[in-house]
Amino acid sequence: MSEHEVSKNNADEYWKANIRVILGCLVVWAVCSLGFAVLLRPALMGITFMGADIGLWFGQQGAILTFVALIFFYTWYMNRLDKKFGVSED
Repeated sequence: MSEHEVSKNNADEYWKANIRVILGCLVVWAVCSLGFAVLLRPALMGITFMGADIGLWFGQQGAILTFVALIFFYTWYMNRLDKKFGVSED
């Protein structure tokens, strides 16, 4: 295998891992923001969290906090992935 083929395989594996983490983050955010706040809100109306019903809480604060947490997770994970594949900026 030539160096170019190894480099291309490495780039393909890096891109696949990147897409997997992006899709995972999108699924988590969709479940939190759409699932809990909209679709499951009628089922969650009797449960209170921090003074509000949990469906309303997920719609107002939970989705935003989840999004911020996902940003930090994605940054941390991509830094690890960059180091693993040798494309780190450090």
